[in-house]
Amino acid sequence: MATISGNGDFRTGQSLGRSISMVFVAVAVILLVPLAAMQFTNEVDWDLRDFTIMGVLLAGTGLMLVAAVRLLSNPRYRIVVCLGIAFAFLLVWAELAVGIIGTPFAGS
Repeated sequence: MATISGNGDFRTGQSLGRSISMVFVAVAVILLVPLAAMQFTNEVDWDLRDFTIMGVLLAGTGLMLVAAVRLLSNPRYRIVVCLGIAFAFLLVWAELAVGIIGTPFAGS
C-alpha cells in the first residue's frame, strides 16, 4: 500500500490491518505486566474491570495514534496531535488511578 509523505512523493508503508494488529499485540503485552505482577505480590490487585478499562484505554490511544500518523501528512501536525493524544491518555490514566481532578469516575 502506498501512502503520500509530507513532500508529495509516494512511499510504501505498513498496511492498515498490520498497524491495527500491532496495536492490539502491544496492548496485550502491556497488560501482561500487571497480570504477572499479581502472581508475585499482593501490591497489585486488579480485577476484570481494571483490565478491561485499561485495555480499552490503551487500544483507543493506539488506534488514535495510528489514525493521526496515517491521516496527517505534515510532520509538525503529526507531532502536535500525537503529543496531545499522549497527554490525554496520561491525564485519564492518572485520574483513574489516583483522582487528580476529582471526577466521579476516579478510583476509590
